Amino acid sequence: MIKVAIVGSTGRMGAHLINNTVEDEGLELAAVHVFDELKTSVPKSTVITNDMDKVVELADVIIDFSAPVATEALCEAVIKNPTPIVVATTGFTPHQQNLLAEAAKVAPVLYSSNMSVGIALLKQLVRDVSSKLKDFDIEIVEMHHRHKVDAPSGTALTLAEFAAEGRGLDLDKVRVSGRDGQIGARSKDEIAVMALRGGDIVGRHTVGFYNDGEYIELGHTATSRETFSKGAIRGAKWLVTQESGMYSINDAIGI
Repeated sequence: MIKVAIVGSTGRMGAHLINNTVEDEGLELAAVHVFDELKTSVPKSTVITNDMDKVVELADVIIDFSAPVATEALCEAVIKNPTPIVVATTGFTPHQQNLLAEAAKVAPVLYSSNMSVGIALLKQLVRDVSSKLKDFDIEIVEMHHRHKVDAPSGTALTLAEFAAEGRGLDLDKVRVSGRDGQIGARSKDEIAVMALRGGDIVGRHTVGFYNDGEYIELGHTATSRETFSKGAIRGAKWLVTQESGMYSINDAIGI
């Protein structure tokens, strides 16, 4: 029985993670970390706490769908008490990214901005198409629900990184995330990443490759948040047997 703890338990993803963990006969929900009121029922044996050190102490693996400040505290606790962590939080500062890397030196860390199998495959496809269609313009559009707080999404930025990698480009030097006014013609190497927000859309990502007379669009649409929670749980089961280091959902599913 694998003891699982959840960070970000009071959010919408947290509810799915709690339910999916409880439903899995091979898992035990050992602890949930809370900042505010927990609205999802948990087994009587589950420890409810805002003490991150306690969360790490109780778990064989921790799944984190929270906010950067909570992930920062989680990484600090893991550095003191090495424990496998699955992280899907986005919007990190450079300091928080460094903490994640430091945690991976002492414990297995699975970090992916999106835990779905479809996105894992899409990343590889984007890199391959980008490398082969070097004369095509790359435009990425993502759309999420009105409550999402960061933009562009971490997934869109990851897709842009794979597109840039396919062409040997530095994404920081070629990324465009907005256009307004008399900006002039599009440059050859730029990779646009645009964000749309509205309604209750779980997540939609489109990567387009555009040329004169033709274009190709690769897309992924998530219709349920359980896509991400089940992917994270799959990753957690795999991660508990790994050595320390940084992994992605692609590693966990063998893509």
